[in-house]
Amino acid sequence: MSTSTQNTSPDLFDTAPAGPTATPTGAAASPGRPLRAWQQQAVEQYFDPERPDPEDFLVTATPGAGKTTFALALARRLLDARKVDRVVVVAPTDHLRTQWAEAAHRAGIELDPTMSNAVGPVRPDVRGYVTTYAQVAGHPMLHRARATAKRSLVVLDEIHHAGDGLSWGEAVQEAFADARRRLSLTGTPFRTKADERIPFVKYVEDDSAESEGGLRSLADYTYGYRQALADGVVRPVVFAAYTGTSRWRNSAGEVVAASLSEPSTKSVEALAWKTALDPRGDWVPHVIAAMDERLEHLREHGMHDAGGLVLASDQDDARAYAKIVQRVTGEKPVLILSDDPKASSKIQDFADGDQRFAVCVRMVSEGVDVPRAACLAWMTSYRTPLFFAQAVGRVVRARARGESATVFLPAVRPLLALAAEMETDRNHVIPPPPSVTSEEVDEGGLDLLPAPEREPGGVQEYEALEAQAEFAHVLHGGRALLGTETAPLEVSAEEEDFLGLPGLLSPEQTAALLSQRDAEIRKRTATPRAAEEPAAPAPAAEQDDEAVWHTAALLRKEIHGLVGRVAAGRQVPHATVYAKVRAAVPGPPSASAGVDVLRRRRDHLLAMV
Repeated sequence: MSTSTQNTSPDLFDTAPAGPTATPTGAAASPGRPLRAWQQQAVEQYFDPERPDPEDFLVTATPGAGKTTFALALARRLLDARKVDRVVVVAPTDHLRTQWAEAAHRAGIELDPTMSNAVGPVRPDVRGYVTTYAQVAGHPMLHRARATAKRSLVVLDEIHHAGDGLSWGEAVQEAFADARRRLSLTGTPFRTKADERIPFVKYVEDDSAESEGGLRSLADYTYGYRQALADGVVRPVVFAAYTGTSRWRNSAGEVVAASLSEPSTKSVEALAWKTALDPRGDWVPHVIAAMDERLEHLREHGMHDAGGLVLASDQDDARAYAKIVQRVTGEKPVLILSDDPKASSKIQDFADGDQRFAVCVRMVSEGVDVPRAACLAWMTSYRTPLFFAQAVGRVVRARARGESATVFLPAVRPLLALAAEMETDRNHVIPPPPSVTSEEVDEGGLDLLPAPEREPGGVQEYEALEAQAEFAHVLHGGRALLGTETAPLEVSAEEEDFLGLPGLLSPEQTAALLSQRDAEIRKRTATPRAAEEPAAPAPAAEQDDEAVWHTAALLRKEIHGLVGRVAAGRQVPHATVYAKVRAAVPGPPSASAGVDVLRRRRDHLLAMV
């Protein structure tokens, strides 16, 4: 890589004068909207006279906080001070190119979002351009020439994307190493391996248990979810967790059943999770129906345009989920796929429109601004902290004080652990009720749980059979609210104002409603398999097995109800009750236990009620 700081042939890439007196059309300062306190503070820190003039500056700001506005305010100030003459923005997706350009226009900075690698010079009537990481990787030397022909500020939006592949990181390094200034942005601190460092990012050793000797990004300025929550910049989030029993056939032909929420091995948990997300089962339509009811309530009580996002793992699932949304709600959702040439316009239409649901894959998880989105259904197997924060960030952008967001998710340990981390931040702003102790929170099994990985010798092949959904709890304030509390804890006036507009439900009421409506939703959304295709007569042995499975399912449901009653009466999480029952009646988890064990556990619970 060349170390030269100027392109050897600047005329090839710039037809306008390169000096500071060049003033492209639209470059005049725009008053714009006032900066938030954190944005102003970050700008002032950048220009701190006691610090060296920064060549690199990394800002970590929680999704929804306004990183774009901050970056453009900084760029405006650098342009006005004639410290730079050009702005280059690198974004993760094509849709964000247009979003950046429109925001820059409002800030008085004209950026071209349409430049391709087939075009050499930057037009003289703009201050710069917006590109993508993929385009930079396609022709890094072209972008290097553009960024060095004039004194440039390069804004690397969601810089962690430079670590998505080794070639992307190398291309970013090659293209922008000689740029005058670089501003890197990300929604949350990220981790990486020592041999996969992202260019222009400072690192420190990560001593967390899951890092295994890796590195963690070190920001020059940090604005976290906790601070944004206290400032009213983002909405508080309530997590509605849904459990259920999944059944699948493994490679040996054996039928395996497991609950999403009961303790099990990582490989079994992963397969139960995967089966629950299968569009042919009943878990997905059940959860979509619950979210539909939540949206209806929000629309009736202040958020008249509240929308919901269904996040899928891949395009095939997204298409199947879209059909389920239409069947369950009666309304056709907006389907947003990355290979659809109209994807960007669909995102914008949904953001500006009144449709209730949008079904999407990863492209809507980051940077996309849909302020009216208030509910998210987590129908994906993604489980990294970075992706979780980015996806939840789509529903936390505050428009008015008092709005809240609801995330519907599988009740599996990795996701509950990530949700608990956001809950911890929330509790620093509004503490949990004093009657809840830290020991009780720990017993709930919701803190710092390891991410699932495929175990050696685990099942490699499987066939999904069915999955039933059942409301587990609402995670709020460090508590797992089951909806069966006989005497809900009082909610302070401050907390009522913080959690919802007048008429919206408190977390306790939300849990109670979801629990009460669970049976009705199950009837409404059950897949009519019998009507679709008559079942072939089964051999006698299989009929006996089915009868046993039916009995076991009834017992598991009875046990779950009893656990809820015991947990409510003793004011402990239901996971604590499950653990005590398994200690008293040893055996496998209830989802895999035989009828005899289930009966003894039910009888033990009856004695506890």
